[in-house]
Amino acid sequence: MKIGFVGTGVMGTGIVNNLLKAGHEVTVYSRTKAKAKSLLDNGATWADSPAEACQGNDFVLTMVGYPNDVKDVYFGENGIFSVATNQQILIEMTTSTPSLAVELGNYADIHGLQILDAPVSGGDIGAKNATLTIMVGGNEDTYNSATVIFEQISQQFNRFGGYGSGQHTKMANQIMIAGTMTGLTEMLVYAKAAGLDLTAVFATLKSGAADNWSMDNYVPRILKQDYTPGFFAKHFLKDLRIALDEANRLGISLPATEQAKELYETLVDEDGLGGDGTQALVKLWWN
Repeated sequence: MKIGFVGTGVMGTGIVNNLLKAGHEVTVYSRTKAKAKSLLDNGATWADSPAEACQGNDFVLTMVGYPNDVKDVYFGENGIFSVATNQQILIEMTTSTPSLAVELGNYADIHGLQILDAPVSGGDIGAKNATLTIMVGGNEDTYNSATVIFEQISQQFNRFGGYGSGQHTKMANQIMIAGTMTGLTEMLVYAKAAGLDLTAVFATLKSGAADNWSMDNYVPRILKQDYTPGFFAKHFLKDLRIALDEANRLGISLPATEQAKELYETLVDEDGLGGDGTQALVKLWWN
């Protein structure tokens, strides 16, 4: 198949590499061409705009940073909607707002296009190993046609309803991750203050009820003082803000998520560490 891919960051690079390994022809676009160099070396073709990455492809996947980036990629002068046809399936994989997913979906319906909101979970490791979890919203027939792609980049994918439901599910995911990230951070801070061997504590806790994905994947990095992003702290903060905005619209209070957001605001906005991975939260105590 012929696939266009917009956004070659940490996650996008892993996904595109798996699509290339599966034998697909992949055309990529990123605002910075240098970020796509490894993919071009692996056989991807370069496009000079999102529109060019869309033209002539069976599927077009997008994974960018923020909701405004999504709007530019789709509605911009050289955006996907300027050239997309009803023969293509558009898959928007950025973690964004449910309302924007609905806006994209409504536009697609009016213009006879096919689109899904399909944010993912699993970090850089999941993207690299094709073990992502994909949360999908949109038309059921479009979803059924897209599973051929999902099967090649993920270990789990589900459709949760109409436009925006994939994004709502991702918000539920990020609310859960907020708790595991603050938990693993405070666990390390406490164990260190108590003079315990952190490697031994980690090995013990991961074999019991405290085990979780965040701890398994990020504590080893912290112990090696590796704060490179599997997922950017600045993007996680964006997600927490979206989750809390949506919670407010739903009329519910999420105090633990609010506390996590405030901690990441300190890390990102005050300490300027948004380019680090989410595991850098421990730096609020260990710097």
